[in-house]
Parts: sequence; structure tokens; C-alpha cells
Amino acid sequence: VSRNTVGRREPVSPRTAMIIGLTVPPLVSAALVPLRRSWPGADLALVLVAAVVAVAALGQRRGGWSAAASAGISFDLLLIPPYGHFSIASRTDLTTLLLLVAVAAGVTELALWGRRQNVLATRQAGYLAGLHAASAAVAEGGSPTQLANRIALVITEILELKGCHFRFDSDPSAPCLQSDGTVRWGDVLWDVESDGFPLHHQTQLPVASAGRRYGRFLMTPNPGRPPALLPRLVAVSLAAQVGAALSDYQSGPV
Repeated sequence: VSRNTVGRREPVSPRTAMIIGLTVPPLVSAALVPLRRSWPGADLALVLVAAVVAVAALGQRRGGWSAAASAGISFDLLLIPPYGHFSIASRTDLTTLLLLVAVAAGVTELALWGRRQNVLATRQAGYLAGLHAASAAVAEGGSPTQLANRIALVITEILELKGCHFRFDSDPSAPCLQSDGTVRWGDVLWDVESDGFPLHHQTQLPVASAGRRYGRFLMTPNPGRPPALLPRLVAVSLAAQVGAALSDYQSGPV
């Protein structure tokens, strides 16, 4: 499992995407100015839609919608008569402008939806790879410490943690990741979906088998990156595999 597989960070920030969205369509429109008298307005609009698609591919809604808006403005100002004025001389050009903005906005949403689906599929593949890596580590045997350390690395990647390590102890007062993926801290049910793991405390993930606890993983979170329910459940499954392996190790060969 690699951070590239399960990571959430976008390559372009929302602010950068918005700046790109505001600048690319006007630049494309300016490049089309020599062709505005010989090309139909619909053809010019299609070129601008392609520019919006390129911006939407960055994966930020702010950038895509900014590109759609700036494409409509620059199309009106630079490519349809009267040039240089925010007014439209013909109904056909008005219809083309409205369709340009509508199609650009729709394409933005479709591009974002497709990107989300691709990221989701990639993450799920990463989780399966993590479970496979854990099963392979258990099958290879080795000392309990070596096994726990290897699984700690997998958990770190899946949950996008700053760090994770295993300890052969327990602490009832620490925030705890439960078997259902929720986090409890004493009597408090922590809102992981919005707040992530507690920032100034390590969240523990118990390692147990058949009702017996063998230790815990201590997880240090990355600020601003709350783990979703599915990767939390995967981490619980990984801890359960470690617990079963530790149980077999202490029981000895059958």
C-alpha cells in the first residue's frame, strides 16, 4: 500500500484551481479573436468548453465553476458582436452563450463525479491491498514485534496517519477506535467524520482475540484529514488479524 494509492490530497489546491479557472478561458478567448469573424459562434463556444473541461480535470469544483463563468464572460466580451461590450446583438448568440455556460457547468460536475468514482475505486483497491499485505505478514510468521510493526505501517498508510506503533499494554482512559469504526473517549462518542481523531492524544486501536487483549496500536493523526468509516473498519480488521496471530504465537503449535 502506498500513500499515492489511498491518499486524499489533491494535486491542485482549490484556490489555485480557481485562479486557473478564471484565467484560462479568457486567454483562450483572446487567442480565438482572429477567428471570430470566420468561425461560427457555436464552434468558438466548443473550444471554450474544451478549456473548461481541462480546468475541471484538476478535480476542484471551485476551479470548474470559475472556468464556466469566465468562459461565458469572455465569450460575450471578445467573441460575439458587439465586441468589447457586455451585450448580445442576436438571439442565436444569446442561445449559444447560455448553452456554453450550461454545458460547461454540467461538464464540470460530470468530471468531478468521475474523479470521485475513480478515487473511491483506487482507495478500495488500496484497502484490499492492505488486507492482503497483512495476511501475507501473518502467514510469514516472525516475532510478534515484527508482525505488529509491519501492520502498523499498513495502518498508517490506510488511515493517512502521521504515525502508528504497537505497544503491549492498555490504557482505558485513552480515546479508542471501536470494532464498529466509532471512536469513544471515556463516555464521549467522538465525531470522527468531521473532527478526525483527537489531535493532542494518540487514539488506541485494541489488539485482541477471543476476548483476550494483547496490546494496542497507538495512532497519531494528521490534522485536517479525518479517516472515513471504511478505512477505519479495515484498520480494525488488521488489528484483529494481529490479535489472532498473537494468540496462535502464545498458544504454540497445535
